[in-house]
Amino acid sequence: MSQAPQAPTIAPGPEIVRFRRIVTGHNAQGRSVILSDEPCPHVVPIMNQANFAVTNFWKTMATPANNGRATEADLCSQPTPVAPPDGGSIFRVVQFPPDKDWAAKAAAAGGSMAIDETAKTASTGGPVRHAHMHRTRSLDYAIVLSGEIWAVMDEGETKMVAGDVLIQRGTNHAWANRSGAPCVVAFVLIDAQPLD
Repeated sequence: MSQAPQAPTIAPGPEIVRFRRIVTGHNAQGRSVILSDEPCPHVVPIMNQANFAVTNFWKTMATPANNGRATEADLCSQPTPVAPPDGGSIFRVVQFPPDKDWAAKAAAAGGSMAIDETAKTASTGGPVRHAHMHRTRSLDYAIVLSGEIWAVMDEGETKMVAGDVLIQRGTNHAWANRSGAPCVVAFVLIDAQPLD
């Protein structure tokens, strides 16, 4: 999953990992150059919590992507929902605080919280196993960078630690951080054919 930014009313806290983003491109002669090298500017709190945030690095509007000089705009400066654009992709990192840090908000919302309009709360005929159960029409590559997190499915779950990789294939899922420390996960989401 990757969390979608909403209009933030707070800034990301100092505990949120800041990443350096280097973007390459081409000059007028078609030679490779570094276009930018700076801290990624697209860090957005989730659920209006300073310690729960997404960093969006890059978004494409089509697959295959167009790497030509005319397409070097940073599309992450626009609102970026959970799911990738139709035919596109998103690369992001999410820093998940322990579930206990936001559990009261989920309980106040009735126990289930839709992430955004592109990540529907999925109902598959059983009890909701986690407040953020959802699915998107995408193929997602998830890489745990630090900490630990549980990948929760409708049936079954598995604990992931730094270095573990999950291939999420349009399934209903959630991410549960049952530890007492943050977990940082990198995600690449690629638009996929609908399951239904």
